[in-house]
Amino acid sequence: MSQTKKSQPNPAASSEFASMLAAFESEQKTDNSRRKQDGIRVGSEVRGRILSIGRDSAFIDLGGKADGSLPLDELRGPDGQLTAQVGDEIIARIVEIDGRMGGVVLRRTLGRGPDSRGELRQAFELGIPFEGTVSGVVKGGVEVQVAGSRGFCPISQLELRHTEDASVYVGQKLQFRITRFEETGRSLNIVLSRRSLLEEAAQAQAEELRKKLAPGVVVRGRVTALKDYGAFVDIGGLEGMLHVSELSFQRARLPKDVLSVGQELEVMILKIEPSQDPKRGERISLSLKSLEKDPWSDIDTRFPVGTRFPATVLRTEAFGAIVELEPGIEGLLHISEMGGGKRLRHARESVQAGEKIEVVIQQIDRDKRRLSLGRASSDDVEGGEAPAPVAQAAGGGRVGFGTLGDLLSKASKKK
Repeated sequence: MSQTKKSQPNPAASSEFASMLAAFESEQKTDNSRRKQDGIRVGSEVRGRILSIGRDSAFIDLGGKADGSLPLDELRGPDGQLTAQVGDEIIARIVEIDGRMGGVVLRRTLGRGPDSRGELRQAFELGIPFEGTVSGVVKGGVEVQVAGSRGFCPISQLELRHTEDASVYVGQKLQFRITRFEETGRSLNIVLSRRSLLEEAAQAQAEELRKKLAPGVVVRGRVTALKDYGAFVDIGGLEGMLHVSELSFQRARLPKDVLSVGQELEVMILKIEPSQDPKRGERISLSLKSLEKDPWSDIDTRFPVGTRFPATVLRTEAFGAIVELEPGIEGLLHISEMGGGKRLRHARESVQAGEKIEVVIQQIDRDKRRLSLGRASSDDVEGGEAPAPVAQAAGGGRVGFGTLGDLLSKASKKK
């Protein structure tokens, strides 16, 4: 009876297999370590470019770190049409890593698929934005439907600033971050925040904007708040102050008289200063006035000395009246020019605020932005015609604000 000979293990083959396995495991550890260094880990946010678009997924090039796949539904708009194409850059978050294939699964927003507690839990653990629909206003905030469950967003977490009327959000689909997720049997306790996402977006936008900002740069902004001393303007993730003195060349008015919250406008950067409060960042001063033509730049041409113009009394003082010839152009009508020879104790004895009068340009000081005016009479030249000297000082020089001019004129007549 013959005995079957058992095959003996090949020591060389076993050694070769062990070496291959060890090399494979080492390579996997090296790849995983490299991915971690490159930010390739579950929950991390990555930036990539769309390589191709398939039937169900888009394939993303993450810059040589790894390849990613993104469900195609996340690239569709409300009408179902694709909102991105091959070559576009996107930002997404890693929700899964396939160690065997070397690829990663990406998501931009959770909550678009079927109802799933797993998605909610994953969104909470990884901080991934979740899409929800505001369904109603409740005490202290709004109710939000997320993946078939009811969530709550406090009113303070709905916007970057306090929201007066939350009802305008009802019916809107918005993105939220889950800040609390508690499971108690079948019930869920879900607390949401939209503000944290808005703050992150504003911070990213601000970082890009900082690279471009400098005094003299003109930017577009939106008025976010009005105070008596000025207006706060969001210029794209950064907030600047538009002081009341920089609203216009016209006499300072309250910002609420010329601006409104939500209004969009162009402003010029005046200066950028570091803030003493590290939480508030830099202080940015803005100007509307710098974008206007300075009405004093050609004052000599438009308002020649000796010519007559209509004006409006702005206010009266003991020494005279401040009158406006046009927005941004004001002058002093001295009390000595008002009485017609009668001595006055206050300008209001002759004119009242809001009254329309005729004045004659006596003297211009463009550097100090001052006009000396006289009260026009029927003998004065009409505005726009050839100027004629009104008051002459000794030696031919004109004097301002009337009083000295009157004395010199009377003295010359006596001679």
